[in-house]
Amino acid sequence: MKPKIIQQGAEAKIILSNNFIIKDRIKKSYRIPELDNKIRKLRTRSEAKLLIKASKVIPVPELNETDEITKKLVMKFIDGEKLSDRLDKFPLKKQKEICKSIGENTAKLHDVDIIHGDLTTSNMILKNDKIYFIDFGLGFNSHKFEDKAVDIHLLRQALESKHFKHWEALFKEVLKAYSKSKDSKIVLERLKAVEKRGRYKDKY
Repeated sequence: MKPKIIQQGAEAKIILSNNFIIKDRIKKSYRIPELDNKIRKLRTRSEAKLLIKASKVIPVPELNETDEITKKLVMKFIDGEKLSDRLDKFPLKKQKEICKSIGENTAKLHDVDIIHGDLTTSNMILKNDKIYFIDFGLGFNSHKFEDKAVDIHLLRQALESKHFKHWEALFKEVLKAYSKSKDSKIVLERLKAVEKRGRYKDKY
C-alpha cells in the first residue's frame, strides 16, 4: 500500500502505510533547530511511554516502533470508525452503552494517573464494539484531581458540541461508569468547580 496522509494537524502528520499508522511530528521553522529537535524528541518519547502504560489498562493503538531520530511513532492501524462520526447514528440505547465504556476507560486511565489531554470522540475509534483511545500527544502523567477533572470536562464539552441531541444523557452514563474510579468522588467534586469556572468565563 502506498503511504497516504490521512490527517494533517499543526503538530503532526498521520500517515497510513501497510496497515501501520505513522505519526510524524512536524518541524517548526520558528523554533531554533536544536530546540525544535529536543522538543519533538521529548514529545515523541513521552507519547510512546504513555501509550505503553495505557495499553495495560485500556484498548489503545499497539506501538510498533519509536524513532526518536526522525521523531516518528509507528503503530498498528485500527480498522474501525472514528467515534465522532459514528456515535449519533446509533439508537440511544447503544449510544449510552458506548458512553459507559468511555467512562470506564477514562476511570482506568485516571487510576494509573494518565491524563489524556484531548479527550473527545474524535480521538476514539470504534471497532467490534470496543472503544480505542487514540492520540496521546497532549497527554501526561498526573495524580492531581484537578487534571483529571479537566480531562472529563473536555469530554463533556465534546459531547455537548458534537453530540448535542442527547449529550446530557450520554454524559450521565460517562459519569456513572467513571464512579468506579478509586478517586471518583473527589474528582467529580472538582469537576463541579471546573464547570463553574467555565460558565463564569463564558458569561464574561
